[in-house]
Amino acid sequence: MLPHDQFMFAELTSGGDGQMLKLVFAAHEVSVRGHHLRRIETVMQRLELSLLANLPSSQRNLITEGQPVILEITVTETHEGEQANQSNPEK
Repeated sequence: MLPHDQFMFAELTSGGDGQMLKLVFAAHEVSVRGHHLRRIETVMQRLELSLLANLPSSQRNLITEGQPVILEITVTETHEGEQANQSNPEK
């Protein structure tokens, strides 16, 4: 739902049991927690990403090794510090 023309930058950090990808837009910040998120960072920077969704635990065995796995997505409004109601924690 966030337009590519408002995308500013991406930041990938690794730690402990996974990775955190921060996608910063003009008025929102999207935090993605998961594994092998470098590919998502790359396609977002190329403005080629069309859909981002977390993967239910029951479907993780279908993903081949090295493919991105999203465990959680959180969207936060950056202006006025208000948090959007768009959090999808792992179930």
